[in-house]
Amino acid sequence: MNVVDSCGWLEYFANGSNADFFAPVLEDTENLLVPALIVFEVCKRVTLQRGEKAAQSAADFMAQGTAVTFDSETALNAALYSAKHQLALADSLILQISKEHHATLWTQDIDLKGHPGVQYKAKINTL
Repeated sequence: MNVVDSCGWLEYFANGSNADFFAPVLEDTENLLVPALIVFEVCKRVTLQRGEKAAQSAADFMAQGTAVTFDSETALNAALYSAKHQLALADSLILQISKEHHATLWTQDIDLKGHPGVQYKAKINTL
């Protein structure tokens, strides 16, 4: 199973320099878990950049994977991990959700680099 962090979805939708890194994982919808928090983050950003219609299209595409929510135990475990490793709320929750579902987390977020279960590729900045 796989989870793609918000930055990976946004990179894919924008056909960014790392889109090819995320494409095989995102297009393998049978093995794709989509945490609700990621839907929120991605759709908010797409709405701000390209409007509500584009956000709805993104949400429709994301719905091809299996939706995942979280409970209080997941939140507690994420908070403990976050405090120990100084991770942001979303990063620690997504990492914990991935761990609980025995999924690989795919990202270009440097803050997640080196954590167990993470496949990381550095963002290529183009000017």
